[in-house]
Amino acid sequence: MALRRLVLASAVAALSTLAGFAAQAQAPIVIKFSHVVAPDTPKGKGAQRFKELAEQRTNGRVKIEVYPNSQLYKDKEEMEALQLGSVQMLAPSLAKFGPLGAKEFEVVDLPFIFKDTEAFRALTDGPLGADLFKKLEPKGIKGLAYWDNGFHIMSANKPLHHVADFKGMKMRIQSSKVLDAQMRALGAIPQVMAFSELYQALQTGVVDGTEGVPSNFYTQKIYEVQKHMTLSNHGHLAYAVIVNKKFWDGLPADIRTQLEGAIKDATTYANAIAATENATALEKIKASGRVTVYTPSPAEITEWKKALMPVHKEMESRVGKATIEAAYKATGFVAPK
Repeated sequence: MALRRLVLASAVAALSTLAGFAAQAQAPIVIKFSHVVAPDTPKGKGAQRFKELAEQRTNGRVKIEVYPNSQLYKDKEEMEALQLGSVQMLAPSLAKFGPLGAKEFEVVDLPFIFKDTEAFRALTDGPLGADLFKKLEPKGIKGLAYWDNGFHIMSANKPLHHVADFKGMKMRIQSSKVLDAQMRALGAIPQVMAFSELYQALQTGVVDGTEGVPSNFYTQKIYEVQKHMTLSNHGHLAYAVIVNKKFWDGLPADIRTQLEGAIKDATTYANAIAATENATALEKIKASGRVTVYTPSPAEITEWKKALMPVHKEMESRVGKATIEAAYKATGFVAPK
């Protein structure tokens, strides 16, 4: 009798263990996707599209948790969080990789290096884009895709038409030596600041102005605390969708393939909506009546370009002359005469 009870207890324990393993096997793989902008921006919508595609194509074996608006981490914190495995996926702007030690990424911040969206895609979709991603792997990061978010414009509480207008202005930038040099070349005082702190800093006068794209200016209500915007298109905002490399390499091969397909299609979607979203946002900013939006003349743009060309030369020692030349070749960049 005692032997029967023992055998029965052992069988029950074995079944419980098997049930536990089955439940564990069925538990979805959770990917935390953190970013610093609003859900209704091109990046925010791209992240949401990836979530939908990934969960659908893996039949629920993967669950994507999207955390927008710096809910988990601010600009400066998120990269370390990814490397530590606290989050698995990010989509930081390309300017974030310089401070990480991948200085070559700062080539995309060179002022006026992209004459149009096609020039940007030629760089990111070509050999240079692939080489830049390889620079991240020794740091425990794998690059999956580049997401486009259009051209930077300038904003301030006074008109910015000529280079002289920047003199002494405190301008918020991301942490990038190229952007720092850019503002200094214009005569402004660069101030590195987290994106989530920008609205209040402009509102209280901690900084006088900033650069950015219309979709972010609109969703973050920057137009409420600035009086002037200049459609300079001097820089370009782009993101890299990146994952913790150890986590990614540890995924089952079939899931990784499904996620790669989801990222590819989410990238097509995010890039397609970027131009439309920025154009719509700019119209809404104009319609608010709170901001004067100025389109510089060709002569004024040439003036800006000439003032900023020394930044390209200055950055050769940091970004690498070969990297800059490769970027020129990819984008068809021609220096102003």
